[in-house]
Amino acid sequence: MPRVKRGVIAHQAHKKVLALTKGHRATSHSLFRRANESMLHALDYSYVHRRTRKRDFRRLWIQRINAAARSAGITYSRLMEGLKKAGVELDRRMLADMAVRDMPAFTKLVEVARTQAD
Repeated sequence: MPRVKRGVIAHQAHKKVLALTKGHRATSHSLFRRANESMLHALDYSYVHRRTRKRDFRRLWIQRINAAARSAGITYSRLMEGLKKAGVELDRRMLADMAVRDMPAFTKLVEVARTQAD
């Protein structure tokens, strides 16, 4: 069986890892072993945090809607209950955006929810 020289392949693989860890601190962007470990952790964190980000944004939207709803004289849960009964199919992202940018329209939605919740 002929001898296989792997230098080029290994060099390419190492360069790929070092490129992915550009910007990491200390030796974790320059030494292959440290960089490989750093890369694996970074990729794991990014996978997990892509999911966490969705939770974080939902919590933010709920806080914004709640604050705007309370300033309009209704609680968050009553608002959401009323909108559901009224058949208003706006998600929390849109409601939060309206609460921040278009308060008059949000106030109209609060009135719709208030009539349905009673």
